[in-house]
Amino acid sequence: MTQNKFQFGQKAVARLAKWFAPTPKNAFRPSGMFHIQHIRDGKIINEFDAANGVTNGGLDNILEVAFNAGTQITIWYLGLINDPATLAVADTMAAHAGWTENTAYTEANRITIAFDTAASQAVANGTTSADFSINGAGTIHGVFVPSINTKGGSTGFLWATAPFAAPLAVTGGDLLKVTYTVSGS
Repeated sequence: MTQNKFQFGQKAVARLAKWFAPTPKNAFRPSGMFHIQHIRDGKIINEFDAANGVTNGGLDNILEVAFNAGTQITIWYLGLINDPATLAVADTMAAHAGWTENTAYTEANRITIAFDTAASQAVANGTTSADFSINGAGTIHGVFVPSINTKGGSTGFLWATAPFAAPLAVTGGDLLKVTYTVSGS
């Protein structure tokens, strides 16, 4: 029987093999950020950001289009949320019991979001803001992104909603300039 003994100058190496699931560095979590400028008499009187929540339908739509040859929505719009909003990931354009749409702006339809070319894993309407010409006094509590431009409509697809951190009091003649950035993380 032979014995293994370590001699002077030898090294012993032990390796522990353990299976683990590393955290992905490029986790896909679509999110968005709205930047709002509130303008009165040609001057910015308020400026802030509002993070959106992507709806369950929004996530399903991305996956359907990317992996199952679903129909792409090529034009998106922006709408305003009227009342103290209770937003939910299950909201759809047909069913969103926690909020109503504010339609007190002069444009005939919801505002088109004209996205620039995607870069650095994000897409935005940085070149052309979505502008609302407010035509009455009121309070706006957030924004939403639908696929149909009909003011007050309940058809189409709801991508995302975003509550404001504080209610925004507006009056006739005010202008809201909104930019929106969507990213994959």
